Amino acid sequence: MKDLTRDQQTATPEGGAIEHVPDGVTFRDASTIVDDRGTLCELFDERWDWHSEPLVYSYFCTIRPGIVKGWAMHREHEDRYFVVQGELEVVLYDDREGSPTRGLVSKIYLTELRRRLMNIPAGIWHADHNVGQREVLVMNFPTVAYDHTAPDKYRLPLENDLIPHSFGNAHGW
Repeated sequence: MKDLTRDQQTATPEGGAIEHVPDGVTFRDASTIVDDRGTLCELFDERWDWHSEPLVYSYFCTIRPGIVKGWAMHREHEDRYFVVQGELEVVLYDDREGSPTRGLVSKIYLTELRRRLMNIPAGIWHADHNVGQREVLVMNFPTVAYDHTAPDKYRLPLENDLIPHSFGNAHGW
């Protein structure tokens, strides 16, 4: 059977996800506490020593089902994502000069089923694709406050000659 292919490993025997990410991308798992009143989930605590930069600014955005926000890249700051609700595919592309992972395309899934913080270093192209059936609610704690007069945001169209990735029939900007 010449069309027969074997699946690649996607999880460790302990149940952890295998994720190949650009150099400098880090994660911190978050615990959701459940009791008879509901749930509580801590989003960020400087005592975790997860990230060396302090919390200086935060905002949230929503993404409608099937929509892609991206491609975007920051030169001067890092994004720190946390998905509160929904299922988000974050596609990363490392085009940084001298990076040991230059040319790597990664797909990471952030969901309410496994809440965690994700750090996206400066210089990494990223696009956010809602792969669920309801709006995604994403918190961001960037390392620099937004400058309304000179935004540190650079964009490419979803289909471009730099990034070897296609979102198929998904649309957005």
